Amino acid sequence: MEFLTQHEGILRLSIFAGLLALFIALETLLPKKKRVMPRARRWATNIAIVGIDTVLVRVLFPIAAVGIAIWASANGWGIFNFLDAPLWVSLPASIIALDFLIYVQHRIFHRVPFFWAMHKVHHTDRDLDVTSALRFHPAEIVVSMIYKFACITLLGAPAAAVIAFEILLNSCAMFNHANLRLPTRLDKAIRLILVTPDMHRVHHSVIKRETNSNYGFCLPWWDRVFGTYNDQPLGGHDAMSIGLLEYQDDKPGELLYSLALPILNQSSPKL
Repeated sequence: MEFLTQHEGILRLSIFAGLLALFIALETLLPKKKRVMPRARRWATNIAIVGIDTVLVRVLFPIAAVGIAIWASANGWGIFNFLDAPLWVSLPASIIALDFLIYVQHRIFHRVPFFWAMHKVHHTDRDLDVTSALRFHPAEIVVSMIYKFACITLLGAPAAAVIAFEILLNSCAMFNHANLRLPTRLDKAIRLILVTPDMHRVHHSVIKRETNSNYGFCLPWWDRVFGTYNDQPLGGHDAMSIGLLEYQDDKPGELLYSLALPILNQSSPKL
């Protein structure tokens, strides 16, 4: 586990870059849906947004999530530190608990107008591909970081678990946002343990009932347990429309418009 903490930066960057290139190649060769917007324009906006997010996090949060885990451990804070749980217990339990707490956050962001104003930027992408996994408004990133820090402190998650979870979360987000056609049997097998592209695509449907389902990013279990699982979109994947009904134009593909979106054309949360 020391290897994880000592080489966190290079590990995360290498895995991110490798998977990004892999999924771009796969969704080019095996696309699920035909695009409705020019890829270069969308990609420029989505990648610019993640660039802004990265700089903002570096400036506002000089102590990363793993630093919070180390700090909590040093002070004996959090459930697993209080229980003095061995690593073989606290590591997998922390990963599962953090995934559940991200599921909870996602549902809150759909229900509370203040948070929905930020989160809808992610949903206005009219095509879904690996770059959609990077499209989160800077304000949402800041709120999510504060929430994540609170969850890590509450759990007393070990640093190795935090690193492993963040790698897993980023990897799964790129996978399940990819415009990738998987064989039906393979999709069914994978979604027993991980959220698949077909499963998550339902969540990006313009139909409210479908947008209000499949909130999971990594593990598919929470949607099944809490009744938010939706197996397939009503009209099928090929015919379904992606995005939000009130933003079915090219404006969300523009960077400045996307950044201003939380204060423009206020829409109600997806209840």
